[in-house]
Amino acid sequence: MPEEYALFENYPNPFNPNTIIKFGVPKESDVSLKVYNILGEEVINLVNEKMKAGYYEVEFNATSHSGNVRNLTSGIYFYQLKAGSFIQTKKMVLLK
Repeated sequence: MPEEYALFENYPNPFNPNTIIKFGVPKESDVSLKVYNILGEEVINLVNEKMKAGYYEVEFNATSHSGNVRNLTSGIYFYQLKAGSFIQTKKMVLLK
C-alpha cells in the first residue's frame, strides 16, 4: 500500500495515441484525475470517484474514450490528480 499520495510519470511519453497514467492513494479518498490542454481547458475527466487505498493505472487515449471520439492535435497536455488535500500536475506530449 502507498504511504503517501503519488502521481507518476505517464508511459510512454511522448505518446500516440495511448498512454498509461499511474497513481497511488494511501487511504480511501475522493479522487479526480483530469487532462487539460495547453490553454488550461479540460479535455477529459478520467477518474471522479471515491477510491480505496492502493495503486491504480488509467489509460488515456487521445482519439477516443467511452465511445466519444476526440481529435486531439499534437502538443503538450497536462494531467492533474486531486485526492484529499493532495494536488499534483504533470506534463505529457502527444506526437502524431
